[in-house]
Amino acid sequence: MKNLRRREFLKKSAVAALGSSALISACSDEKKYAEPDKISNEKFEWKMVTAWPPHYPILGESADKMAKEIEVMSSGRLKIKVFGGGELVPALESFDAASQGVADMCHSASYYWAGKVPAAQFFTAIPFGMNSQQAYSWFFNGGGIDLWKEIYDPFNLIPFPAGGTGAQMGGWFNKQINSVADLNGLKMRIPGIGGKVMNKAGGSSVLSAGAEIYTNLERGVIDAAEWVGPYHDYLMGFHKIAKYYYYPGWQEPASFVELLVNKNSFNGLPDDLKKIIETVATSHCLSMFSTFEQKNAEYYNKLKNEEKVDFRKFPDDVLAVLKKYTEEVLQEMTDSDPMSKKVYDSYKKFQKISSVWTYTAENNYM
Repeated sequence: MKNLRRREFLKKSAVAALGSSALISACSDEKKYAEPDKISNEKFEWKMVTAWPPHYPILGESADKMAKEIEVMSSGRLKIKVFGGGELVPALESFDAASQGVADMCHSASYYWAGKVPAAQFFTAIPFGMNSQQAYSWFFNGGGIDLWKEIYDPFNLIPFPAGGTGAQMGGWFNKQINSVADLNGLKMRIPGIGGKVMNKAGGSSVLSAGAEIYTNLERGVIDAAEWVGPYHDYLMGFHKIAKYYYYPGWQEPASFVELLVNKNSFNGLPDDLKKIIETVATSHCLSMFSTFEQKNAEYYNKLKNEEKVDFRKFPDDVLAVLKKYTEEVLQEMTDSDPMSKKVYDSYKKFQKISSVWTYTAENNYM
């Protein structure tokens, strides 16, 4: 039986190869006679707002690069002016700006819009959830992007995955976390589902734009803060004002960036420009992730060996309780919001399958 299946596989492979050769030959002949593709010469000038400080390393720079790449690939037919947070609208109002057509695009993280679209949080990070490669697989092959589009459709927005940070750190603290009791009363800058978990653990989550974190932590407005990882956190200077740097980033085992496009603006483009936007956004899923991996590894060593930062691992019992509270938060979200249930059911189903494979294939490296 095995030999029969093998022969069938080889036979089909040979037929496919012959078919491909014939197709290539036919296409080559056809090109000799085909008329040139007709491309509209109409030009467009768009605005992109972001949730990041202007030209912010990697995140803001990615928005800048995307705009430039789209302009180059479109031969100047689509020019995009990028506005950092606060330049055209406040960072946390960029969603509304793109939705209402004040801007044509928004470069951001979806969990900032939890108050408007609870299910949006699943497309940035889920505590104790999938890693980057698993989540990207869900986006592109497990129906994740279709669900992403569905939740934003009422807001006149079309989302595209546009990058990710990889695994993050647990955050900067000015007191040791030796037990769950140490989280009681803690004021921490932590957005998304992780913030709800922190509230359940007795803390108080605070949502603030990246540009406000240092000042709030320095002045004691907050006791702790999570941002991204060693590279960004070093540039932000958190090691100068906080005593302990905790890991792992239970709240964001993988974190993703979105490009939101106003639906009316997008539908007004010719098809080739639509495809350019999608292609450029997708390319940044790889380029941003690989940049973060390289920079975080470099600056981890810098913080540890040069700045002598006190890295601390969250105690196992603390992580266990946070995981329990995460499950409770997710249950409450899915009970109260049908769209959150629909998204999380899809996510959970994919995670169950992919985690078995990831463990089998990569456990040797963990």
